[in-house]
Amino acid sequence: MKRHHTLIAGLVAATLPVQLSARPVTRADAARAAIHPVGDTTQMHAWLARVPVTRDFPPDFAETLSSAASLNVIEMTTAPGCVPCADLWARLGAFRTRYHWQVRIISRDEAMLRSGRLGLPWVGHPVAWVRPANDERRAIPISIGTDHLVNLARNAYLATKMLAGVRPDVGLRAMAKYTGIVSVSSQPQRRGQ
Repeated sequence: MKRHHTLIAGLVAATLPVQLSARPVTRADAARAAIHPVGDTTQMHAWLARVPVTRDFPPDFAETLSSAASLNVIEMTTAPGCVPCADLWARLGAFRTRYHWQVRIISRDEAMLRSGRLGLPWVGHPVAWVRPANDERRAIPISIGTDHLVNLARNAYLATKMLAGVRPDVGLRAMAKYTGIVSVSSQPQRRGQ
């Protein structure tokens, strides 16, 4: 037992100087780490290869998504030459075929307004949202950047549950990670540039 405590004390002592000298992580650091601008399919697929794929789904998964097709729509942003936008559009097309949801394009301005309402920074194209078909103001982001189809379906399922009244903090914790694989030219231009 004493050896065990000595080992733990040694590990703590060995990491202490590193912990004391490390600077705190800022919001800007976190944003840079979470956003991966890509300009071609090779870069995009390299980032996608790092993204974990959802493997476990609740028993009502397919039924919930199919039955929500008349209630909810998916809207996404796009831009000319945006490689991840084309990829996300193709994946949402497969989602549309399987679950019969409507998938639409929205403008960058509308997406920025939605982001602002939730206090999210605008990071670029593509962003996808689920919203009730009859309520444009209640939208939940399901993707910031492109993602694997099963992850998009998982996020659409969670958004559907949240729109139906499931406590948002439960759903948001499960959806908290977006890939951030966005277009290389997606950063907004500053005025005067």
